Amino acid sequence: MTQPQTIDVLVVDDDVRVAQINAAYVAKVPGFRVAATAHSAAEAVARITDAPVDLVLMDHYLPDGNGLAVVRELRSLGRQTDVIMVTAARDVATVQAAMRHGALQYLVKPFNFAGLRTKLEAYAGLRRTLGRGGEAEQSEVDRIFGALSAGSIAPDLPKGHSRTTAELVRRVLQAADGPLSAQEIAERAGVSRQTAQRYLKLLERGSRVRLSLKYGETGRPEHRYLWSTGT
Repeated sequence: MTQPQTIDVLVVDDDVRVAQINAAYVAKVPGFRVAATAHSAAEAVARITDAPVDLVLMDHYLPDGNGLAVVRELRSLGRQTDVIMVTAARDVATVQAAMRHGALQYLVKPFNFAGLRTKLEAYAGLRRTLGRGGEAEQSEVDRIFGALSAGSIAPDLPKGHSRTTAELVRRVLQAADGPLSAQEIAERAGVSRQTAQRYLKLLERGSRVRLSLKYGETGRPEHRYLWSTGT
C-alpha cells in the first residue's frame, strides 16, 4: 500500500518564540513536516520561492506587511500554495478577506495543540480526497467542501438547519474579542435574531459555545455567547 506523502509546512510568525511553538505543534502531527520558519513577509515569500512547500501557517501581523498581502503576492507569482491563517486578527473583515484570497482555514490565537491538530488533520483529509482525482458526484463535492470544517460543526445537522449559516455564526463567534449577545451575532452574521438563536442553541448543545449571563440594573439577564476554544 502506498504511504501518504509527507506534507511540508512553512510556519510564518513575527514572534520567533511563537513560531517555534507552532512548529513544534506541527511536528507532533503525523504526516506533517516543518520545512522552515519565517518571521517577515519578505522572508516568507523568499522561502516559498526558493523551496516550495505544500502548506503555509500564515500569521497576519508581520513587521513588513501582513499575511494577506503575502498570499496576494504568492498568487501573482503563480504559487498556489495552500494557506491556513494562524493569527490574532479577529475582525470579520479580515476573516472575509482571508476567505476571498483563498485561505483554506482560519485559526484564531490563542489556541492549543488540539485546535491546530484538528485543522491539519482536516487539511490532510482534503488532500487525500482530491488526490484520488476523477469526476465527483454532488455528494462527493459536498464532502470535499465540508472536509475543512471537520471539528467545527457537526457533520449531520438537524433537519431545517443550513451548514452555511452554522459556519457563518461560528466564524462570527471565533472572530469576536469577547462574549456577544444573540442580537450582536445576528447583526454581524447578517441573519435575523431568531435564526441566530436557533444556531446558537445548536452550538451550545454541541459544547461549541459557552453561555454566560450579563445582569443589568433591571429586567431579565442577557444571554451572551463565547466560542469554546477547548473543543
